[in-house]
Amino acid sequence: MIHRKLSQESNQELGGQDAYPTKNHQFLVEPISRLGGQDAHLANNYQSLVEPKLKINYRNLPHWELEGSVYFITFNTWEKLELTPAAQQVVFNACNFFDKKRYQVFCLVVMPDHVHMLIQPLPKSEDKFWSLSSIMHSMKSYSSKQIPKVMKHIGTVWQDERHDRIVRDEREFDGFWEYIRQNPVKAGLCLTPEEYPFFCQISEG
Repeated sequence: MIHRKLSQESNQELGGQDAYPTKNHQFLVEPISRLGGQDAHLANNYQSLVEPKLKINYRNLPHWELEGSVYFITFNTWEKLELTPAAQQVVFNACNFFDKKRYQVFCLVVMPDHVHMLIQPLPKSEDKFWSLSSIMHSMKSYSSKQIPKVMKHIGTVWQDERHDRIVRDEREFDGFWEYIRQNPVKAGLCLTPEEYPFFCQISEG
């Protein structure tokens, strides 16, 4: 089941063009092959090539980007800022804005003070690949500017750093997926993941 509540508004701030070049890439796991119909075409087009390129960035934490990989990502609000439901909707919309265009969202939950997601950046063109840093920047920058419009908050919204992990195999992929699903349930915000308004997952098959 796909559960989405998306705004129709667009914003140029979500349109950053940062991408890094690549000639070859491969999927460490094959989640896109779970999709049916036209979406499965992504796997056929972009899988089975060799020598993925590794890119490492450092701030306070190291951030590893490996072409074609799936990532488990967590980012937190500044000093545990509690987002209102309206603010959570802003974040949810921002995270889904370029789904299936610049990245594939497999599973996403927006909690009151943090976000978990399982995503896979997609190729921008034959020789360029959307970078994880550009994807995260567009989500956080856009939402941080929109949140003050829907809740009383002035100042920083997000912590500078994010926690990201390259998903190494199918077992990790399934484990992270279930962790994200159960996050609002364990927090006592709903009885089932599907009841939570700021949760979505892609259907299998």
